[in-house]
Amino acid sequence: MPRSPLKPGSKARIAAYRGGHRGEALAAWYLRLKFYRILARRYKTPLGEIDLIAEHWGAIVFVEVKARARADSLLQTLESINRGRIVRAADYWLARHPRLAGRDRRFDVIFLAPRQWPRHVVNAFDAAP
Repeated sequence: MPRSPLKPGSKARIAAYRGGHRGEALAAWYLRLKFYRILARRYKTPLGEIDLIAEHWGAIVFVEVKARARADSLLQTLESINRGRIVRAADYWLARHPRLAGRDRRFDVIFLAPRQWPRHVVNAFDAAP
């Protein structure tokens, strides 16, 4: 995983960390309102981190949460998501939960911007490279 350009312990890094937690909590509540069942939050693997793992109508959904200061940068953010890292981390999670491995899986993205409803992109990308 690439290192953060912010210095460890700096106020900016702490603010970014807290903002990430708030964004993921908001996204989790948003998904719950849409009848998703949250299975894990901030699941860390040696291959990367998955923001949210949920279940919806029998499918396992791996969710990347992206919070941005401006809504117009959301499309560019979708293109910059490290899909390979998320897919490898999802495979790792499924290997540790074999009873769920046979279910359908998909990769969603939730974009958050100030003063706007969360934008949920269902099946934002697939597992193929």
